Amino acid sequence: MNNIPTQSTLFDNTEENSSSANSDFNAKVILHYPNPGIAELILNNADKYNAFDDHIISLMIEKLAQAEAQADLKLLILRSTGKHFSSGADLNWMKRMANNSHQENLDDANQLAKLMQNLNNFSKPTLALVQGAAYGGAVGLAACCDIVVATRTARFCLSEVKIGLVPAVISPYVIRAIGERQARRYFLSAEIINAEQAQSFGLVHDLVDDQNQLDQAAEHFIQQLSQNSPQAMTVAKKLIFAVSHKPIDTEVISYTSQCISDIRVSDEGQEGLNAFLNKRQASWIQPTTGKDKETDDV
Repeated sequence: MNNIPTQSTLFDNTEENSSSANSDFNAKVILHYPNPGIAELILNNADKYNAFDDHIISLMIEKLAQAEAQADLKLLILRSTGKHFSSGADLNWMKRMANNSHQENLDDANQLAKLMQNLNNFSKPTLALVQGAAYGGAVGLAACCDIVVATRTARFCLSEVKIGLVPAVISPYVIRAIGERQARRYFLSAEIINAEQAQSFGLVHDLVDDQNQLDQAAEHFIQQLSQNSPQAMTVAKKLIFAVSHKPIDTEVISYTSQCISDIRVSDEGQEGLNAFLNKRQASWIQPTTGKDKETDDV
C-alpha cells in the first residue's frame, strides 16, 4: 500500500520517530493524515478492547470536527488498533454513570448522540475497518459509516439488554442499516451476529480474510474515491439523506431536479463534464501518495 499505516507499522518505535511514536501510543484517539486528502480516526485503547467512555467520546467528537474542517479531505477512515474494533461502552464508565443523576445521564447520552450524528452526517465519504468484536455502541459507529469492510472473523452484538439497558442512541442508525425485522430479533436476543450475517443484513459491505486485507481494502477505496468529484460525493450524501424513506412526491421530485441543476452548473460539475467530453482526467484526480502530515493526537 502507499502510506496507509498498518497496525504493525502505525507505531514504529525507531529512534528517529520515538518521540512521535510514544505520544501516539499513549493517545486514546488519534487523528492521522497518512496521505493528502485522507484522514484516519483511530481508536487506540487496545488494552481495554477499544472500549469507550465519555472522555473518548469527547475526543472523537473533537477529532471529527478537525477532520471536517480539512478543505481537501476526500475520505475519513475509522479504524482501531489491537485485536478488536471496539467492545462498546467501558464498564467503569457505566458503573460511574449508574450512580449519576438523571440529568447527568441525559447529558452523557446527548454526547454519544452527538458523536453518532456527526459521524453519520460527516460531509465526506467514511470507511469503517472492523476486526474482532464490535459490540454495543461500536455497532452504531459502523452503521454511521458509508462503507464498512470487516474481517471474516469479526462479530457484532447488540448486547445492551443483557445488562438491563437498550441500544437507544444508536438505534436510528442501526435500524436503517439492518432493517426493522432484524432489529426486532437482535435488539431483543443480544445474539452474536457473525460477519456473514452482518453482510447479509446490510451492516457490512465487504468481507476480507485478515488485517492485511483490511489495509488493502482501504487502499482500494482510496484509489476508487480519488477518481470522483469531492463536491459531487458530498452532494450525493446529502441526496441520500433527502430522498431515503421519503415518498416520491412533488417535494422529493423538486429537490432532485434542483440538485442536478445546481451541480451541473457548479465548478466541479463543469470540470467533470468537460474532462469527460475531452477525454482527459478531471482536475481532482491526483496521486494518493505524498508526504505525511503530522499526526494529531491527544
